Amino acid sequence: MARIPCDQETLADRHGPHLAFEPPGGFAQRREPDRKVETHCCFCGQQCGIKLLVAEEKVVGIEPWEEFPFNQGKLCPKGIKRYLLNNHADRITSPLLRRDGGFVPIGWDQALNTVADRFAKLQSDHGRDSVAVLSGASLTNEKAYLMGKFARVALGTRHIDYNGRLCMVAAGAANLRAFGMDRAANPWSDIAETDLVFVTGSNVSECSPITTDYIWRARDRGARLVVVDPRLTPIARTADLYLPVKPGTDVALMNAILHVVLEMGGQDSDFIEAHTVGFDEVRSAVRDYAPERIEQLVGVPAARIRQAAELWTGAEKTMLLHARGIEHHTKGVDNVLSCINLVLATGQIGKPGCGYASITGQGNGQGAREHGQRCNQLPGARDIENPEHRAHIADFWGIDEQELPIKGATSPEIIGLAHRREVRGMLSICYNPLVSLPDARFTREALERLDFFVAIDFFMSETAQHADLILPGSLQEEDEGTVTSTEGRVLHIRKAVEPPEGARTDWRIVCDIAARLDCGEKFGFESPREIFDELRAASAGGKADYYGISYERIDREMGVFWPCPTAEHPGTPRLFEGGVFAHPDQRARFAAVEYRPSADPLDESYPIYLTTGRVVSQFLSGNQTRRIGPLVEQCPEPYVEIHPALASRYSISEGERVRLRSRRDSIELTARVVSTLRPDTVFVPYHWPGALSINRLTHRSFDPVAGIPEFKVSAVQLEKCP
Repeated sequence: MARIPCDQETLADRHGPHLAFEPPGGFAQRREPDRKVETHCCFCGQQCGIKLLVAEEKVVGIEPWEEFPFNQGKLCPKGIKRYLLNNHADRITSPLLRRDGGFVPIGWDQALNTVADRFAKLQSDHGRDSVAVLSGASLTNEKAYLMGKFARVALGTRHIDYNGRLCMVAAGAANLRAFGMDRAANPWSDIAETDLVFVTGSNVSECSPITTDYIWRARDRGARLVVVDPRLTPIARTADLYLPVKPGTDVALMNAILHVVLEMGGQDSDFIEAHTVGFDEVRSAVRDYAPERIEQLVGVPAARIRQAAELWTGAEKTMLLHARGIEHHTKGVDNVLSCINLVLATGQIGKPGCGYASITGQGNGQGAREHGQRCNQLPGARDIENPEHRAHIADFWGIDEQELPIKGATSPEIIGLAHRREVRGMLSICYNPLVSLPDARFTREALERLDFFVAIDFFMSETAQHADLILPGSLQEEDEGTVTSTEGRVLHIRKAVEPPEGARTDWRIVCDIAARLDCGEKFGFESPREIFDELRAASAGGKADYYGISYERIDREMGVFWPCPTAEHPGTPRLFEGGVFAHPDQRARFAAVEYRPSADPLDESYPIYLTTGRVVSQFLSGNQTRRIGPLVEQCPEPYVEIHPALASRYSISEGERVRLRSRRDSIELTARVVSTLRPDTVFVPYHWPGALSINRLTHRSFDPVAGIPEFKVSAVQLEKCP
């Protein structure tokens, strides 16, 4: 069983996180760089251009890459300090085998043979699907493609999914339903050219800071700004109109805005008639959402709802942006569709300065959801349940279609299968579910019930502490590949340095395991470029068609927007021009959606909304950023934001310790008494493990379509610690 081999304090002392404040040898001893490598930040989906400074085969600093068009040299704190990960003292530099009292180093041959032997035995005893793969949305496109092929061809399991299940899948499912394609409809340059920016559920300034620059550029041109969020985030403080929506009521609010738009006659009837289907059902659905009727439900005065509609219809060009704030719900797909309904009803898409986008969160949040590592997907954004798609990819991989596994479980469902011991073995890469998933106690129990668990990682994450075997992988700058940014722009990750001695590139590890599973002939890659060439060919003819993209072309053009089916194709920065959508009839789909309450409702015992999110200095589960000293200094630990009115009710003062309790667990935190959120809501950032993990309190409730957890609404009680 995959239990940690010793106490947490011992593991932390041996494997971190320890804090790095300076490059190898310190700033005083830092040599002039031997070379500067133009590449991209390893963190969020903005994928900002960056120059890594290399001296004596070590990354020792960064410089702005001002020529790269997306960020033009601008970086957030994480981008500025990310170089401190290279040559970090916590790096794992040999395979580690769990033993009583800790982990011991072993050789690579023994490690790889152990993985293959244990997985083969489990599958022989319990069936192919007794082994599962958890992958990550910060992997390159090459590795994302490789993981999907590895799971389905080498392991023959249907159970592979990725941590983007916790991030962008609600938007992806809604995009597919509405547009027939899952990608931001516009390049970010269109934001700067719009007349109204409508931001809902996105703390832009902290979670995607460079997007703020595009909004400011639009503002400099006179554009108006509307922000919807339970918190008065930094971007909301600059808005022309701020709507402090009650957590979990986004559908009702967006339906009310559309109600007013139609009441005013603000729809684009010509666009609706020529380019869409389903409008009559939506018009009927929103009739019951008059602002005066639902203002108490959503917590926003009717007059403000009407003002939002007036601003939207009064602007010649509009851009709607959203992120996890509306997606992390049991009705996340419906929330997104309600936003798309507004865009379609007014014809604000497919034109310069007009459109819609979900701001992706993870480093390859776009590309990693396109090439086959999702439970329901095959390369090129193909559907694993579509017979034609299955036949195409099976033929491409040289296997019988009957051998290609069917749709598997989502990553939270895989944890549930492990908890029930239906999944006995697991391989994870680039995923830290013990911190990331809701109800951390349940996740820990599931990990402890595995018969064999192997993790590929460069640092020992909290999840990897439970592994039977840890295989030391590579940082982004230690390998080559591609990623796809939030805009849909495919970018080149250039290799800056080699992995440290004893570690290996991730793709090589996976191919070596495949060879030991008697699948070496299908995984005989010698470089990431060879994997990308296979990915390109596999994607040809699919929705996410990369066939016309090459490393050389990316370098020449500083990125290529997919779809790009041929070398002569210019790429597609703006989708749906001329009202041509990706469904077979080329029409977009409206979707009538209704308000549904949260799966964790308030009551007398749990009367307060808990919502969670990020801070600017940390990233996701923190396995990387909690090792960078200057970032940790900005925010050493989580806290709870409490409105002064709520704090007064519980006699809580700034800096006091308080306890939050949900129906699952409790946590003690330091109070920050702020006026920048609703009085019925508390906020806690989620980047920390163990006793500081807010996901001890969140609940395992999921969107029925996308499988995304409801992180943004949990019912809690609040008390001051004695």
